[in-house]
Amino acid sequence: MSKLAANSQFYTVEVGDSTFTVLKRYQNLKPIGSGAQGIVCAAYDTLTGQNVAIKKLSRPFQNVTHAKRAYREFVLMKLVNHKNIIGLLNVFTPQKSLEDFQDVYLVMELMDANLCQVIQMDLDHERMSYLLYQMLCGIKHLHSAGIIHRDLKPSNIVVKSDCTLKILDFGLARTAGTSFMMTPYVVTRYYRAPEVILGMGYTENVDIWSMGCICGEIVRGGVLFPGTDHIDQWNKIIEQLGTPSQDFMKRLQPTVRNYVENRPKYAGYSFEKLFPDVLFPAESTEHNKLKGPKTRGDQFAGSKDHGKFPLAAGVRTAGKASQARDLLSKMLVIDPYKRITVDQALQHPYVNVWYDPSEVEGVSPAPIPYDHSIDEREHTVEQWKDLIYKEVVDYVQKLLYGKLPLIGNSASGDTCSTS
Repeated sequence: MSKLAANSQFYTVEVGDSTFTVLKRYQNLKPIGSGAQGIVCAAYDTLTGQNVAIKKLSRPFQNVTHAKRAYREFVLMKLVNHKNIIGLLNVFTPQKSLEDFQDVYLVMELMDANLCQVIQMDLDHERMSYLLYQMLCGIKHLHSAGIIHRDLKPSNIVVKSDCTLKILDFGLARTAGTSFMMTPYVVTRYYRAPEVILGMGYTENVDIWSMGCICGEIVRGGVLFPGTDHIDQWNKIIEQLGTPSQDFMKRLQPTVRNYVENRPKYAGYSFEKLFPDVLFPAESTEHNKLKGPKTRGDQFAGSKDHGKFPLAAGVRTAGKASQARDLLSKMLVIDPYKRITVDQALQHPYVNVWYDPSEVEGVSPAPIPYDHSIDEREHTVEQWKDLIYKEVVDYVQKLLYGKLPLIGNSASGDTCSTS
């Protein structure tokens, strides 16, 4: 097996409570976030002259779960290539051999904020619909590769000041149609689809429910279903949306069905009451028509100034609140069989003003289907470690020999050469 870069290419720096050992090309490291899957720093890439984000995977070989998650995130990031999916610019490890291999660093595009911060802003319909459109484009690309994200939440969706959006964090993503144990411990509780909470099994449209929760949170300014546990989460959902039909109940496992049917029955509220007009932005009076998609963008700052944010072609803004509410009502459907699909959502009047075939269908080659046969097998930590190391070496060699698509201003050079 080839050895990775010599340690002379690396330096060590303390970042908050963590130690980062990174390639010397990356300077001025500053912590910008952390989570169960890793710690993220902003840095300046002296080779390309761009700002980047460096994610150090959190204890990837602590146990089988961490190792499997690290493998999945890295491999899925290598597969996808879409403007609304975070791009992988580089990967490296400071260790020189498989025997010493302990740390994995992923270098990605640096964005300005995540949706947690954007939710607190006073967005107009143009920005809100454009953000939602981009989420749908990114999710469609994942689904086209048979990938279900499974962990969509505001902190996993990042934006730039020009309103461009990207989806990140694939450590919990899985391929559709594989025979795995479907656990409710997948999406952060607030954004979990009912079929996940109730252990029914699920398909791609669990991501649509999560998107509905995110969109509703932007409108309402707070979490829609802030459950404290599984039971409370279910109760929060049915209190607002109503107890589902018997057709839905019949598909539940007997023990789950018995519990659900013995809960108090709720009629739920209309979406006009859940999301009244007062929660939505005022209709734009300055611009009746949306301009071409090629002129999009400006800044979130001053979002009340509709004139600064070009809109999409030829559709009047009247009734935008009703359109947004209608789309929410189709996403936040308890029964997954009746929930809107990604393709249907992209055709909805609230977002299809932005529709561009090159963005929806992609101009780059279709993603290579993820080989879930490896993922399905049981592996020890050491076996996962070997698989990840091989993937890192393979990535480095392809980057050096120009066999990888470049994202942004990514370049090869002496990034992490093999010896």
